[in-house]
Amino acid sequence: MSTQPRRGGNRYRRPRKDPVRILAFEALRAVDERDAYANLVLPPLLRKAREKDPAHGGLDARDAALATELVYGTLRRQGTYDAIIAECVDRPLREVDSPVLDVLSLGAHQLLGTRIPQHAAVSATVELARVVLGDGRAKFVNAVLRRITADDLDGWLDRIAPPYDEDPEEHLALRHAHPRWVVSALWDALGGGREDITALLEADNERPEVTLAARPGRITAEELSTEVENTSAHGSGTSPGAAVPGRWSPYAVRLAEGGEPGALDAVREGRAGVQDEGSQLVALALAAAPLEGADARWLDSCAGPGGKAALLGALAAERGAALLASEKQPHRARLVARALAGNPGPWAVVSADGTRPAWAPGSFDRVLVDVPCTGLGALRRRPEARWRRSPEDVAGFAPLQRGLLRQALESARVGGVVAYVTCSPHLAETRAVVDDVLRGLEKEGTTAAEPVDARPLLPGVPELGEGPDIQLWPHLHGTDAMYLALLRRTA
Repeated sequence: MSTQPRRGGNRYRRPRKDPVRILAFEALRAVDERDAYANLVLPPLLRKAREKDPAHGGLDARDAALATELVYGTLRRQGTYDAIIAECVDRPLREVDSPVLDVLSLGAHQLLGTRIPQHAAVSATVELARVVLGDGRAKFVNAVLRRITADDLDGWLDRIAPPYDEDPEEHLALRHAHPRWVVSALWDALGGGREDITALLEADNERPEVTLAARPGRITAEELSTEVENTSAHGSGTSPGAAVPGRWSPYAVRLAEGGEPGALDAVREGRAGVQDEGSQLVALALAAAPLEGADARWLDSCAGPGGKAALLGALAAERGAALLASEKQPHRARLVARALAGNPGPWAVVSADGTRPAWAPGSFDRVLVDVPCTGLGALRRRPEARWRRSPEDVAGFAPLQRGLLRQALESARVGGVVAYVTCSPHLAETRAVVDDVLRGLEKEGTTAAEPVDARPLLPGVPELGEGPDIQLWPHLHGTDAMYLALLRRTA
């Protein structure tokens, strides 16, 4: 490329390549172009970058932490940043090319959501634009970012968000970076006033700790904590961080300071796995439900990717029971088999559709059906899901959720227990599904079931509601917003 003087005497300067921001941009593009999830895209990008020599684009631990913050922070507040950027451009936002908007959003997050000095945030983002977009569009990026620097985040929110008294849902949506319809749905499910919904939305915007589940019969929580501490003290390279006991689950160990679970032998060998404490609790509640008669056959009818199946399989093995894990998608069924490998008791994995079971009715004593859903309960872990989902998705999942619960009840023996679980607190995915299925069965007069109060099965866990079902919350329990309804088949 020529370095001859241009008009005005300026000489061309090659843009400086910043590996941290280039990696963050690549992750955002993958999320945008492929509908990928950041928690699946970012780790391999970081591993690849950390394997390189720092002199040739490699990242150290501090760089990796910054790249992670840029990606997750940008995705988390994407809707709010879009609204701010829209105030700073001279065209409708839909006419701004998607790669340009990703760079602008990265810049907006650095300016409004981090402690990076303004001049450094603008300069670094414009350099990124020169590398990935070219000099022409970098000038546009520079102009827009200069306009954003006119105010801080609170100042911009005062401009773009209506007063709470005039439009409380839109006020909260913009201030806490959730789509309006999600704010409305969460508020309906939570109940309460402004303080309650604000606490939930703020918790959704916090980066969650990594939580491990010690798999019974293979390792205890105490042994796992010791391994975490020893690996952190004597290991090299990536570290799992410090071990903190779980809040509620006797098998939970939390990794403080954003620890890397892949550094642990226990995780690599399958003696422990990454599993949110809420996910552990719903499995424990099913295992603890009182049962008369046989307790020999357990079913996980939507088992992928295998976290709950691994914990259930270990608990079943302690009682001499066998677990059958079913997963419709073959590649996810393989993940389930990998999670169950080494389980001390009998287990099997089949690739089957839970709405058309590959087993006889009435075959199981305990059944878990963790249905596909919008995932609105895991927005801490998948911040982009809040912008990707729509109200139409809720309606789209409804027939499948009802079909899976109905077949789960028919798969249980009379007297057996079924756990209906979703990682969404949306009432249309929780109580509405359970109520509709129970009413339908009562009308038909064939299979019948009744609710079981799940609250006594989680001793020590506070604020579980009026029952008989359970809704966990990030701001109250530090877990994903898992929903659980326990049903006993009566006919």
